[in-house]
Amino acid sequence: MLRTPIPTAPLVLGLAGLIPFVWGALCVIFPDLATWGARMIGPRFVGPYVQLAYGTVILSFMSGVLWGFAARARGAVAATGYALSVLPALWAFFFVGGGPVSATIYLMFGFAGLLALDLMFWRQDLAPGWWMNLRVILTVVVLGCLSVTLI
Repeated sequence: MLRTPIPTAPLVLGLAGLIPFVWGALCVIFPDLATWGARMIGPRFVGPYVQLAYGTVILSFMSGVLWGFAARARGAVAATGYALSVLPALWAFFFVGGGPVSATIYLMFGFAGLLALDLMFWRQDLAPGWWMNLRVILTVVVLGCLSVTLI
């Protein structure tokens, strides 16, 4: 399996996609920032609320990405890939809800499980060679930011 550098566009867009997670964590760490943010952009866009809403969207989005990887396969590998690709979206739908603590824990498990699926597709040469380099960086930051909400 060829490991290549992460292309600029996916790297920049991936890092930009971390903004709601980082912003949410900063709002948890700095309550005055959360107060300012709630006043300026609304309470659903600060702290755990932005992390949980955005994290649910991202898990669903990543199901679509994995579906695209499955489309590159054939036969039983494709069928298995399609079935597994919907798991992140279903996980978010069924488990991310309730209070912020339980929802955050389930979201963290969802992102950890997504990384395992990323690895599976990557090992089957269905994802780009740079995929895991990017996904590990993004997942570590997401899990770190979500863990701030639990503390």
